[in-house]
Amino acid sequence: MGSLTVIDEWLHRCIRCGNCKYVFKEYEPSCPSGEHFKFETYFASGRIRIAQGITKGDMEWHEDLLEPLFACTTCGSCESQCLAPHSEHIVDIIEEIRAFAIESLGALPKHQQFHDNIVKEQNPYGEVHHARKLREEHYLPEKAEYVYFIGCTAHYRQTQIRDATLSILKKAGISFTIVDEYCCSSPLLRTGQTDLAPELANHNIKEIQATGAKRVVTSCSGCYRTMKRDYSKMGLDYQFEILHTAQLLEELLATRKLSIKTSSETEYAWHDPCHLGRHMNVYDAPRKVMEIAGVKYLEMEQNRENAWCCGAGGGARAAFSDWSILTSEKRVAQAKAIGTKNIVTACPFCITNLRDASSKESEVVDLVEIIDRIT
Repeated sequence: MGSLTVIDEWLHRCIRCGNCKYVFKEYEPSCPSGEHFKFETYFASGRIRIAQGITKGDMEWHEDLLEPLFACTTCGSCESQCLAPHSEHIVDIIEEIRAFAIESLGALPKHQQFHDNIVKEQNPYGEVHHARKLREEHYLPEKAEYVYFIGCTAHYRQTQIRDATLSILKKAGISFTIVDEYCCSSPLLRTGQTDLAPELANHNIKEIQATGAKRVVTSCSGCYRTMKRDYSKMGLDYQFEILHTAQLLEELLATRKLSIKTSSETEYAWHDPCHLGRHMNVYDAPRKVMEIAGVKYLEMEQNRENAWCCGAGGGARAAFSDWSILTSEKRVAQAKAIGTKNIVTACPFCITNLRDASSKESEVVDLVEIIDRIT
């Protein structure tokens, strides 16, 4: 096992008080994994206990440890509820012990497929790499003020998000381009497969800097978190600002570079993506976009830092698909409980899981799609 970092510094601060299991003071369910599997090892406190046992030598690696360590969306709700000094580092501890698990036992087969696909085609889906022709198709320049970093899911699966974002950038008259992007490395980092991450990150930084762009905007909450937070943690230096589309939309509407031409009559429940909200503390921007644009939205009972996870993150959808969808079904039920079957969010992963958990009559849509329709 390699040298310890986050685990070494923070592991022994946990006293297993149980706060990570429920929304603080309200005692509403907080942890999708613990709520479903019903064992201590599936809560954050249990995973930290496993990490303690392994690092102290009280436990040995065994395949039985893989499910409790990896059946976690790394949604960060445990961090929101924890009141101890290590609260901001719980997800880091989980991801680090996952990396050590892989050193000793290897990756879960579904997660290994991410790795293999990225080696082959630079994206976790194994699709033919996209950006080599996309810039030509949209007549985009080599140099620009902005780079639109599309992200793998927005390009290979939820393409309507990519197309709406491209449309918005053009409507606003923004000087932008796209690059020969590789996977941001989020699927690998979240599943403990860290070996390729620096190579992917350095490639993306080099590609972006070659355009001379001062700002990078991405449709994906996972890409946003990874590029803004993880690239810095890797010690990588870059000279550009990273924005999520929700933040850019707020700017464009506030400065009237985008004008609302029609109204959205549909009423939506707003879902806070974990990577955008809890991981990066971006809660107000999407709400301000909807308020400025006149989009009718409702708040679910669990929102902002207490929002229930969609179930797709942390490699859960790939390796534990049934539980992942059950988690999303609970979120869909929370939307119905406030009187709507329609959900708006700002993350391609959330879109995928919430759509799979919703009825055909429901609309699950990204915020950028709505704004594109009404501008």
